[in-house]
Amino acid sequence: MRNTHLNSQFRNQDASTLRCLTCAKAVQPDACGGYSCQACGRTYPQVKGVACFVDPGNYADSFGFHWHVFRQTQLDNGQSHQSESDFRNKTGFSPQDLKGKLVLDVGCGMGRFAEVATRWGARVVGIDLSAAAQVAALNLASREFIALQADVFALPFTPESFDHIYSIRVLHHTPDCERAVKALPKYLNPGGTLAVWLYSGYNKWYRFSDLYRRVTPRMSPRVLHRMLTVVVPVLYGVDRGLRWIPVVGAPLAGAVHHVFPVNRNPRPEWRMLDTFDWYSPQYQSKHTFEQVFRWFESCGLEDLRVVEEPIAVRGRKPEHRQQSEGWLAFNSRDSQASV
Repeated sequence: MRNTHLNSQFRNQDASTLRCLTCAKAVQPDACGGYSCQACGRTYPQVKGVACFVDPGNYADSFGFHWHVFRQTQLDNGQSHQSESDFRNKTGFSPQDLKGKLVLDVGCGMGRFAEVATRWGARVVGIDLSAAAQVAALNLASREFIALQADVFALPFTPESFDHIYSIRVLHHTPDCERAVKALPKYLNPGGTLAVWLYSGYNKWYRFSDLYRRVTPRMSPRVLHRMLTVVVPVLYGVDRGLRWIPVVGAPLAGAVHHVFPVNRNPRPEWRMLDTFDWYSPQYQSKHTFEQVFRWFESCGLEDLRVVEEPIAVRGRKPEHRQQSEGWLAFNSRDSQASV
């Protein structure tokens, strides 16, 4: 059985953080690896090693497909520590911040950043709306990690369950990014940190890709992937070739990239993965620092800071909630909306 050691540890130590989506009561581990609510009778089955708190089939299906195709592409190894570098730059976290902490990875995908966090000594709960959670569970089966298939708009956790929460390259792919960001602070312990990384709304280089995206999200993930396996290498080759031309080569390459945007990572699999990640999602929004700061402030978060461009922001939940009128007001609105 996958993730046996950690499933046992989580179910014994951290399962108290889980609650029923229907009645908000605590759920209990069942004999089949899932969870059940004794109060209302709702069950959350285990599917391929992951407890499911969502119904199958949703707007994130393309992510489930591409993370199965690129199951270990972005995991760090002896030759590359790119994911660790990205994690530091996009969250501002250090190993000292996470060691011994319970951390929530929102949109964990195949576990790229959870692998870094667990390597730094954190216990990580990864949630993903898609079946990518199953890939993460497989990739990190030997780590202090558990994956759940869950929706950011209906998280199965007790408030104030986590020491830190992060989400990287995910929330701009939800139907309402602002609502998704604002859904997270209530699950932070007092003094905990929320860090998010979103697509930038400042640079308009993506205008042509927005035209193509009128079509590409409607394509089946398999068809889009097959198309990109041809298009991406060709455009990357054109880009590299043009740059050999003196004087005019670089501007021409820039113009081609502007009209036909594809990722230009030197590693072929990363190039394919990031391009697919850009064109396949049903939703894709772009944001500014001013927007994200307003969202954080409305939730009562403090000590706001820009971590990295384009849009990486982190904030801290006050140690004492009564000191933050904004936090109390937001929690009150959220509680009324949940009744």
